[in-house]
Amino acid sequence: MTRRSHDDGSHLSRASMVARALAAAVLLMSGSVGAQETGAEDGRPLYLTDGRVVDVEDGQVRSGRTLVVRDGRIRRIAPAEEVGRPPDGARTVDLDGRYVLPGLVDAHTHLADLEAARRALESGVTTARVVGVAGYRDVALRRMVRDGVLPGPDLLAAGVFVTPDLGETVLADPRLGRYHGRDVRREEDLRRVVSVNADRGADWIKTRATKRAGLPEQDPRQQVYTESQLRAIVAEGREHGMSVAVHAHGDAGIRAAVRAGARSIEHGTYASDSTLSMMADRGTYLVPTVAVVEDLTLPGGDYSGAHLQTRGRHMLPRIRRTAARARELGVPLVVGVDTGYGPESVLRIGHEMEELVGAGLTELEALRAATSRAAEMLGIDDRTGRLEEGLEADLVVVDRNPLEDIRYVQDVLVVVSDGRLAVDRLPFAREETAETGR
Repeated sequence: MTRRSHDDGSHLSRASMVARALAAAVLLMSGSVGAQETGAEDGRPLYLTDGRVVDVEDGQVRSGRTLVVRDGRIRRIAPAEEVGRPPDGARTVDLDGRYVLPGLVDAHTHLADLEAARRALESGVTTARVVGVAGYRDVALRRMVRDGVLPGPDLLAAGVFVTPDLGETVLADPRLGRYHGRDVRREEDLRRVVSVNADRGADWIKTRATKRAGLPEQDPRQQVYTESQLRAIVAEGREHGMSVAVHAHGDAGIRAAVRAGARSIEHGTYASDSTLSMMADRGTYLVPTVAVVEDLTLPGGDYSGAHLQTRGRHMLPRIRRTAARARELGVPLVVGVDTGYGPESVLRIGHEMEELVGAGLTELEALRAATSRAAEMLGIDDRTGRLEEGLEADLVVVDRNPLEDIRYVQDVLVVVSDGRLAVDRLPFAREETAETGR
C-alpha cells in the first residue's frame, strides 16, 4: 500500500517539502496560463461577458449574462445591455456563451501543500474542507489564502485527527506530547485534543467511528469509538463552535456517530437502511467519497496494492448502493473526493460527481452536492456555493452544459476564486473552437 497515511500524520521529508514549496512559488510567480491571479488583487474590476449562468437551485440557465466582480464579490449578474460597457481599466474576459457555475466545494480532502492547492484549484475547487493532515498545515494554508498569498482554494481546517493513536501528530503541538504511546480514549483526553485543535484555529473536528479501508491490516467495519466517546467529542466541539465530521464505514459506527450528533458522516459504506433513515430524520449529511473506493480497485492513483484491490471490489458496489439509497431516503449528500491532490492522484471532484449521477442523482443534484448543498453543510452558504450578487466571487467556467452531462465539469476553462482570476484556459479553447467548431 503506497499511499501516504492521512491518519498517522506522516510527514514529507524536509528536502521534499522545500523542493515542492520552491516549485509552487515559481509557478505562482510565473504569470502563465493557469496562474493568472488578476482582477481583485490589483483593484481592477473583472467583467465576465456573454456567459450562460447556471442556477444550481432552480436548474435554470440564463444566457447573455455579464458578471461584474469587484473587491472579491459578485457585484452584478445581468444581461449585457443592463450592465453597459466595462469602465476603462477593467479586466474583461469574453466567455463566448460558455457555462458559468459556482466554484466547486470539495468537502473531504487531505490537501497539505502548495502544489496540492494548485491542483485542486485548477480542477475547479474554490473551497475545500481539509479533514486530516499533519502539523496544522491546513491552518497555515488557510491563512495564506486569506492573506492573499495564494489564490485559493479557501480552506476549512480540521487540524489534528482525533483518533486513538495520534502517532506522529503528537509533534504538532507540545500539549499533545503526553499521548505518545498512549491511546486517546478517555473522555477528558478526547476533549483535550479537541480543545487543542480549537486553540490552534481549526474550523472543524474530524474523528473516527471505525477503522480504515486504505490499510490492508484493518477492517473498515470495525468500530473504534463508542457512542459515549463520540458524544464527548461532539460536546467539546460544540463548546468551541465547531461541528464534527466522523469517518465511518461500518453500520454500528455510523449509527453511533449519528446518535452522538455528528454533522457529517464520511464514507458510510456499509450503512443500513435504518441508519440512513435516521440520518435523514436528523439532517445528518453523508459525504460518500465513492470515487476513492473505485480507486482502491485500480493500480496506481492514491492507493495501490493487491489486498486493497480485492477489498475495493467488494466495497465498491456497497458504497454505490449506499449513495443510491441515501438519495432515495432523503439523506443530504455532499461531494468529497478524499484525495490529497498529490502527484500520484488521478481523482478530481468531477469524478465524484459522475459517481453520484451513476448512483441515481440527477446532474443538477450532483452539481448542487458540490456547490450549494456542500456550502450549507459547512455553514458557509451565506458566503459561497451559489452565483448571487453580494456573495464571494467563486466561480468556474466550462465549455458545455453540465446539466446535460455532468462529465463536462471535468474540463474547467476558467476559475475565479475570491474574485481573483486564478485559471484561464480560454485561449486554448478558442483555438479548438476555431479549428473544429463546438
